[in-house]
Amino acid sequence: MEHNPLARQFTAASLLRFALPNIAMMVFLSLYTIVDGICISRFVGTLALSAINMSYPLNCLELAAGIMLGTGGSAIIARELGEGKPELASRDFTCVVAAAAVVGLVFMTVGNLFLDPILNLLGTSEAQFGLCRDYTRILLYFSPAMFLQTVYQMLFVTAGKPGFGLGITVAGGLSNVVLDLLLMGPLDMGVSGAAIATGIGYCIPAVIGTAYFGAVRKGTLYFTRFRPRGRMLLQTCGNGSSEMVSNIANAATTFLFNILFLCFWGEDGVAAITIAMYFQFVFSAVDLGFSMGVAPVISYQYGAQDLPQLRHTFRVSMRFVMLCSAGMWLLSWLTIGFCMSVFTDVGSSVYLITVRGFPIYAVSFLLMGVSIFASSLFTALSNGVVSAVISFARTCLFLVGMLLLLPGLLGETGIWLAVPAAELLGLAVSVGFLVWGRKKYRY
Repeated sequence: MEHNPLARQFTAASLLRFALPNIAMMVFLSLYTIVDGICISRFVGTLALSAINMSYPLNCLELAAGIMLGTGGSAIIARELGEGKPELASRDFTCVVAAAAVVGLVFMTVGNLFLDPILNLLGTSEAQFGLCRDYTRILLYFSPAMFLQTVYQMLFVTAGKPGFGLGITVAGGLSNVVLDLLLMGPLDMGVSGAAIATGIGYCIPAVIGTAYFGAVRKGTLYFTRFRPRGRMLLQTCGNGSSEMVSNIANAATTFLFNILFLCFWGEDGVAAITIAMYFQFVFSAVDLGFSMGVAPVISYQYGAQDLPQLRHTFRVSMRFVMLCSAGMWLLSWLTIGFCMSVFTDVGSSVYLITVRGFPIYAVSFLLMGVSIFASSLFTALSNGVVSAVISFARTCLFLVGMLLLLPGLLGETGIWLAVPAAELLGLAVSVGFLVWGRKKYRY
């Protein structure tokens, strides 16, 4: 296993360099989602921006399943590599990728069959419905590609090729941006053009990733003959359950946000929370990208029982996420005015709603980093239960509770305050589990 990049002795600098492509990849993915939003807002209007956010809970459910397979499978595969079982790792890798493709086909089929009832269930208003339906139907046809792209993001890191994973993600993102400008600009295809551009952006990493793992036979991971591994897939789902819970919670909380903002401010309110969430996408992507980037290293070190390196990796990781949290909170304060002017005109209703509430919402950026890393850490250590509890408490239990409680007590301010309040409670839970885990896992 000398050729395995996970087997090296990591310094703080080399660990950050190893995680950097994954950080860049996650940030880039969030940025091209934001470019979608900017183009839709400017070419079609803020009503269209609010419309596409109404179906975001459905997208969260897809991401939940894809990330569950990717992170859960990555933890098992990296541990098997650490235990010196490369053939088993490649067999399980093949099984995880096949499962992702099948689940993507299921989402594509079922989603399109029941799309109208789903959009009605999500609370889509009459003004939003047509735009939301056009966008979501097209995007659902690209679900298999989205699932493959999602699992490859994690598995390229596990294979010791984070730079290659970054490269194909950048290629997909750039194609999305160029096609957004072309299809919504000169070709005037509206939200349908945005959906097509996003779908093609999914296809590029999916196709290149499949070709790479199918052609390269001397790497750490490669495709083998498919053999169903039901027990391993159950373990994968268990290990990745926290990430699944986190994204399902995102679906539930986005639904609640949309309903509350629709009630208080109408469609302009939904556009405002959409823009605020775009900031959260970017800033959480840094923590998530780093945590996912170091997770295979932690899994490998734990599987090899290299405790000195495991402790070193944990210390470096904690310092990084705390420094990033402070930096992202400061950056959000410095850039909010300029960034808002990119989405909508200064002084517009959407602009004023967002600028008034965002400073409260931004406090959450100070608090979320440790919880994101803690959840990823326990997934890497194959303790999906603890990881799921952290994610469920932070992103579902506390956030839903705050969204149901605070608006009734504090009105509009309570809606914006719900996220930082939930993150503070989630941080307390995460710190408690991190203290407990030091004795069990000796990190």
